[in-house]
Amino acid sequence: MKMKYMIVGLLAAGSLAMGQKVSQKEAEAWNGVIAAATPDAKIAAVDNLISKFKDTQFKSAALMMAGDAYQRKGDAANAIVYGNRALEADPKNFQAMLLVSGQLAQMTKEFDLDKDEKLKQASKLANDAITTINAAAKPNPQLPDDQWAAVKKDMVSQAHETLGVIASIDKKWDTAITEFKTAIDDAAQPEPSTMVRLTATYNIAMKYDEAGAMADKVLANPNVPDNLKKMAQDQKQRALKGKTQK
Repeated sequence: MKMKYMIVGLLAAGSLAMGQKVSQKEAEAWNGVIAAATPDAKIAAVDNLISKFKDTQFKSAALMMAGDAYQRKGDAANAIVYGNRALEADPKNFQAMLLVSGQLAQMTKEFDLDKDEKLKQASKLANDAITTINAAAKPNPQLPDDQWAAVKKDMVSQAHETLGVIASIDKKWDTAITEFKTAIDDAAQPEPSTMVRLTATYNIAMKYDEAGAMADKVLANPNVPDNLKKMAQDQKQRALKGKTQK
């Protein structure tokens, strides 16, 4: 997830660099958003900016950053609210598309009465994000082309992971495998958590050889957190057990 938070700051900083001239007070309020170090401070700084400058050119970027802060607090409902507000301010804000689609997918359960509606919205936003990201120009001309290409790959990867989660909720395991695999194979920096998701999905689909191989990749990475390694180890044991019972 570190890459995602770097992207938020990168695009936000680029907005100021490429934006029109603003007053000193508006610039100070925006810089307060950039400088805020904690989720609560970030949210407060965004609310301060929007309350004082309701038509600020930084509105969509700021609201997206507040949504991201709510996500880090584990508050999916407010993350979605602020992400949608960011999209209202700028329908092309692909970070907001990723945020809202991801949070909708994560919070939707199999037996929710509005499951189909939420998953349809999440799927549309994830696919719209892929299209918009692929066509997006650099937010800051000083950013090297190869770094921007890597950032775009990781954001598209995030959209595919969301599509994999959506397919999993619908128990479309082959589709989920394809989406998780795409998220891993096409990322500049594959997320170990996505690899664990794929391992678990392989096991559900009774593709135990593939599950074991993916678990081994996670376990061989020295930078993977212990909690994810534990999950990968559990999935590897499940794959071994499944093979013996098959």
